Amino acid sequence: MHDFNGGILPSGLFWTLDVGKTAVDFKVSNRRAVLHVKGLPVIDSFQFFGPSSAPALVDVHAEWEATGSPVARGMGTGVGPTDPGAFLAEFAPAVSTASFSGKEIGFEFESTRQASTAHGGYAQLGSERNGTYL
Repeated sequence: MHDFNGGILPSGLFWTLDVGKTAVDFKVSNRRAVLHVKGLPVIDSFQFFGPSSAPALVDVHAEWEATGSPVARGMGTGVGPTDPGAFLAEFAPAVSTASFSGKEIGFEFESTRQASTAHGGYAQLGSERNGTYL
């Protein structure tokens, strides 16, 4: 079993990495987004909180395209800053395709076809501001 991930940050956040501003590209009034990352350094941990891990690299290419109108979500400053509704967002249903590959010493993988939400699954495209940035 392989788990290519970003490790656990001191804050407790895990499976999350900063890919930089150039990795994400939004087009046509935020109706389409592309994520393209090549050679992102990650950790392959073979068991969650397990005793061993190995350095690895991953490539990701994913695209989202909105298929409907965005819907407003959240309550913004209408609630206290610690309330779960203290955010503002607009999300639209979307279709998505993606391909992935990764490698480490002695192991490689590559998706054999593009996975698509057009054939099942669920995707959304939108923007969000959390309570810190309202």
